[in-house]
Amino acid sequence: MSRAVDGSKRKNRRIKILKLAKGFRGRRGTNFKAAKDAVTQALSDAYVGRRDKKGTMRSLWIVRLNAAVRTEGLSYSRFIDGLTKAGVLINRKSLSNMAIEDPAAFRQVLAAVKAAL
Repeated sequence: MSRAVDGSKRKNRRIKILKLAKGFRGRRGTNFKAAKDAVTQALSDAYVGRRDKKGTMRSLWIVRLNAAVRTEGLSYSRFIDGLTKAGVLINRKSLSNMAIEDPAAFRQVLAAVKAAL
C-alpha cells in the first residue's frame, strides 16, 4: 500500500495543530514540526496553570483578609484561630469578599472572633 502524503486525515491533523499554534512567534506558529512541540508544551503548561491558579487565588484571599483584619488590630493567624474557636465555618474566599463588599457583616464576624479569643 502506498503512503498517503496529501490525504485529508494528514492535512486535518496538521491544520488542527497549526490552528492551536496561531499567535505563536516565528516558526513555531507556521511550521508544523515546530508548532507541534510548541503546542504540546503550551497545553501542558496550561494544565499546570489551571491548578496553580487555585493556590494563587487562595493567597490573594489571605492577603486581603490580613489587610482587613489588621485595621481592627488583629493579625491574620489570630483571626483564623478565633474563627475556629468561635465555630465560624466561612471559607477564605467568602470572608475576603465580605470584607470588600459588606464591611458591616465582616465587623460582626470580627466581633465574634474577638469574643472567642
